[in-house]
Amino acid sequence: MEETIRTAEGSSDAAFDSSAVKTLSFLELVKRIGPGLVLTGIVIGPGAITTAAMLGARYGYGIIWLFIPILFMGVTFLLTNYRIALLTGKPIIHAIRYYYGGGAAAFVGVASFLSCMFFTMGNISGSGSGMNLIFGINWKIGAIIMIMVTIFCYLTKGVYSKVEKGITICIAGMIIAYYATLVTAGGPSWGELGSGLTHWSFPAGSLAAALGFISTSASVTTGLYGTYLGKEKKWDKEDLFNGAMMVDSITHIAGVILISGAVMLVGVVVLHPAGIVIKNPAELGEMMVPLLGKAAFTVMGIALLASAFSSLLGNTHRTVVLFNAGFDKPTNLEHKSIKIGSMVVLAIAAVICFSYNGSPTQLILFANIMTAVATPVSGFFVCMLIWNKDVNKGVKQPKILGICMIISYLFCLVLTVSALRTVIPKFADSIMKLFT
Repeated sequence: MEETIRTAEGSSDAAFDSSAVKTLSFLELVKRIGPGLVLTGIVIGPGAITTAAMLGARYGYGIIWLFIPILFMGVTFLLTNYRIALLTGKPIIHAIRYYYGGGAAAFVGVASFLSCMFFTMGNISGSGSGMNLIFGINWKIGAIIMIMVTIFCYLTKGVYSKVEKGITICIAGMIIAYYATLVTAGGPSWGELGSGLTHWSFPAGSLAAALGFISTSASVTTGLYGTYLGKEKKWDKEDLFNGAMMVDSITHIAGVILISGAVMLVGVVVLHPAGIVIKNPAELGEMMVPLLGKAAFTVMGIALLASAFSSLLGNTHRTVVLFNAGFDKPTNLEHKSIKIGSMVVLAIAAVICFSYNGSPTQLILFANIMTAVATPVSGFFVCMLIWNKDVNKGVKQPKILGICMIISYLFCLVLTVSALRTVIPKFADSIMKLFT
């Protein structure tokens, strides 16, 4: 069947035959993968690790079912965003600007900026927590050191390729470490694990933490940024049909679930029976004691530091790229304005973090929860785009994907509104205390 794919400008590719596109070989697919791995490195920061550990430690198997909607939504958000970007020839916020105007694009850009800013706060706190576990120094001093290292990386060339390779190594290392700990601790109770996966309910007091976990593990904002990484990777329309888009999406969410799933299960098996609920970085180190003994705290510190650094470097770029996109400014990862903007974001987030006098792990959890602020805004326009007939002109309407997108969006929207009703007043009180 011959399909003509039209771009947003109204031009068409002459006789683009999707049936003639060959599925890539395994090695060819590996070469096309990239954005998904970078997104995994950004998502699996200290926020995801800390929140997963907290949920497992506090609620045991009762919250393990969250991985099912995370899998569903994570793949849906990426596939939807990738499809829109490749059909229109525009990354998502640029597509929103074309179809719904500059005001809508700016609105999404600002909402995404706020979401990513909170995420940066979590990364700064996580890097400081890692330095505290490794060297025993004050977490704020440790965070300052890592901020300086991050700025040094901004001033070097080829950031994207370096981050991509480094993230791959970090992901592999974290998977091995956590699963080894899980095995050493005796592994999960398969009966209780099965019960936890099939009984969907929120244990008392878990709603806000669950929102923080979901908003980092499977977010619309991740998909938005993925379309700009895809542009850097030089994806084209053939990648809609040759398997690259699907494999990259699955690679991303598989990495997220493999790592955060292991962390949560270690929290369930090691920390929950001991009644440890994680209020400070040292309690995170308790997770690996069954495997490493006293060295557990240093290894956990390295894990936090590595995840925080890779996430910090990628997320600050994401923050500025999405903000710039909302106002039709440069979005190339190597552009000077992106690097300068990233350093400004670091400075603002650092000031907020260093004004906080509580535990860095609690700040990480709070920052994770607040990353959900972009979901109601960006998710709405992505839903509009996937059902837009002009976007899908010349190809079959993706009804199943569109329905999955709506279901995912509504699930996140209800959870976000419900959780933020209690979180925002606490945030407002915290802000007021800074000025009183």
